[in-house]
Amino acid sequence: MNRGSHALDASKAPAGGPAGVGVPAPGWGTSHRAAELAVLVVIVAWAGNFIVVKAANREIPPITFAFIRFTLASALLLVLLRWREGTIRVPLRDVAPMMGLGALGFGLYQVLWPTALQLIPAGDSAFLIATAPVFTALFASIAGSDTLTSRKLTGAVVSFAGVGIVVAFGPGLGLGASILGDLLTLGAAVCWAVYTSWGAPILASHSPLRTTTWAMVGGAIVLAPIGAWQATSADWGAVSAGAWAGFLYSAFLAAGVANVIVFHGVSLLGPTRITAFQFLVPFIAVVLGALFLAEAIQPAQLIGGAVIIAGVSITRAMSVGALVGRIRALVP
Repeated sequence: MNRGSHALDASKAPAGGPAGVGVPAPGWGTSHRAAELAVLVVIVAWAGNFIVVKAANREIPPITFAFIRFTLASALLLVLLRWREGTIRVPLRDVAPMMGLGALGFGLYQVLWPTALQLIPAGDSAFLIATAPVFTALFASIAGSDTLTSRKLTGAVVSFAGVGIVVAFGPGLGLGASILGDLLTLGAAVCWAVYTSWGAPILASHSPLRTTTWAMVGGAIVLAPIGAWQATSADWGAVSAGAWAGFLYSAFLAAGVANVIVFHGVSLLGPTRITAFQFLVPFIAVVLGALFLAEAIQPAQLIGGAVIIAGVSITRAMSVGALVGRIRALVP
């Protein structure tokens, strides 16, 4: 296939994608299940990252934190890319698309979201950020990286409703506290959805590692001016060892490795099915808060978690019949 082409060919298109999938290749099911399992591990890491970042940002300014985080993650991935693939180069025609998408997904997102979080409650932020998979389902069909079906859209809406239940019975939901904050948060969700949806076609020409690496470089460049400015106001001598440990976790695991794994999943299964797992982040964060911070879980939040899981199951089912078959298999 021409490396300059940004169209998914039949061998790389996700199930239900533009090119569809014919007869599954040997090991197809195993590799796809392994990809989903890896993404689930990432989702747990991202849920834990909320706790880590919240604590670290008390000592390190948020955008400075993000700038240093993605700069170090980029450096790690560049070294890994050189080691695994022999070169860090990409064709000149692909530099702008890769770094431009990273400027949105890693750069502008990290400016909009923490800024908005200062204006609206955490519950509102979690709820509005959960629109990202819904936007992804819509944008991916426009980008040609996935096919929007009634099943996928239904699954996304069901999961989104589950997030609403988890948030409403946890930190609470009071949309409208700040229209600007709400709009900035929705803008952040759109940035991530655009990055995932339009990044998927690039995977037809480049590996997930190469694509993520250069996207992260683009994000770090966007964060540099504000991050450097905020850094001048930080008391670096007072930053605790715990904050630095959280920083390393956030930079190397939650940012570097995690995003490569996610784009690998996108290359196999498409953006809609993979980003649907992000609906689980608020619920898993609630569970982790109960385990490590002794925060109470409300019964209604458990119901919300079950609704989220049901929605994700609808999205990832190959067909309605397959989903019904799975449900019947669970019933004695």
